[in-house]
Amino acid sequence: MRIHLTSVFVDDQDKALRFYTDVLGFVKKTEVPVGEDRWLTVVSPEDPDGTELLLEPDRHPAVRPYKEALVQDGIPAASFAVEDVRAEFDRLRGLGVRFTQEPLEMGQVTTAVLDDTCGNLIQIVHSK
Repeated sequence: MRIHLTSVFVDDQDKALRFYTDVLGFVKKTEVPVGEDRWLTVVSPEDPDGTELLLEPDRHPAVRPYKEALVQDGIPAASFAVEDVRAEFDRLRGLGVRFTQEPLEMGQVTTAVLDDTCGNLIQIVHSK
């Protein structure tokens, strides 16, 4: 068994697609109309057949309070692996990305947390 798909709830699919592709560097894999929304996924360009991230609309009434509570408590909605947290932090900050946590080393793990502009905090992480 392996993870095939996971999702983040986003407040605007177009804005999310731009951020996740143009800023974070993912590539669009699937875009299928579903009513007024889309089944919209992105993947890592390093693993195009790997785990897909669904950019899922956050219109369900339970989602917005959930997202707001996570952000208020500083809890990331997702975690993405990077080779060098400090380098990625510098690259993303140079693109105007807002971080809520600068790179932090915790033993064998280094993390940073960013705002995805779509209502979520996202962690970037590297494990030694």
